[in-house]
Amino acid sequence: MTSISVGPMSLSIGHLSVLVALLLALLVGGLMGRRYGVPVAGPVADIFLGAMIAARLGFVGEYFEHYRNDLLGIIDIRDGGFDAVWGVIGALAMTLYLLWRRQALRRALTVAVATGALFWAGTTATIALIEQQARGIPEVALTALDGEPSPLPDLAKGKPMVVNLWATWCPPCIREMPVLQQAQERDSDVVYVFANQREHPGTIREFLADQQLEVNNVYLDKAGQLARASGSHGLPTTLFYNADGQLVDSHMGQLSHATLARSLDKFGQRSNQSDGDQQDGNTTSEEVQ
Repeated sequence: MTSISVGPMSLSIGHLSVLVALLLALLVGGLMGRRYGVPVAGPVADIFLGAMIAARLGFVGEYFEHYRNDLLGIIDIRDGGFDAVWGVIGALAMTLYLLWRRQALRRALTVAVATGALFWAGTTATIALIEQQARGIPEVALTALDGEPSPLPDLAKGKPMVVNLWATWCPPCIREMPVLQQAQERDSDVVYVFANQREHPGTIREFLADQQLEVNNVYLDKAGQLARASGSHGLPTTLFYNADGQLVDSHMGQLSHATLARSLDKFGQRSNQSDGDQQDGNTTSEEVQ
């Protein structure tokens, strides 16, 4: 499962674990703060903010080549570009600073932070163990725009494969499509598949023409079978399968050049081309299937 529905929203499992960890820390902090007569919610929030800033800066630093020509993209966190290691370092540094400066908070804050950290670490380890299990490409038959059925595993052709679940009504899908188009034009050793969710072929063709997109391997997932098989409850969702057909990464939400590069790294090959070095869309692509 890559995501879960929470009321009208969909959240990735990773993001949900962070949110629940924060809520647990706030809850325990509130109880401990009442017991010892000290305010804990504010410091817990400060630690969380410090962790998020450190995680973002760490990620941007590692993939800065993809931001150097789009500096505003650094603050656009919709791409989900965070580095967990740097987040932990930031949380630890902020916690130690607060414990040093505010001695009255030490016991309550330590318990609150430890509760949230242990929950996050436990769920993260569990997710990692699940993802380490061999999960092959779902035996789902997609349909080409001309009506020809195509089993998803056959599309890989022994190469790493990136499968993007999308729809024309989804704003993040629209924003990330040029990123994926450029990647498809650039990465001849990776198969990119665009699995549209439950829309009519005419709607898709009109959308691609209006957006001036030239992408290959556009297919229909008429009944949402791929979404169910992959545990996707939100769009866009992008799945990354290695050459052996095993799922090595998934990303829910808008992809940027940087977050796409991070996921492609899971194939054991890093794309060092920055956004400015990418082709500007003038490369001739094959006709949409």
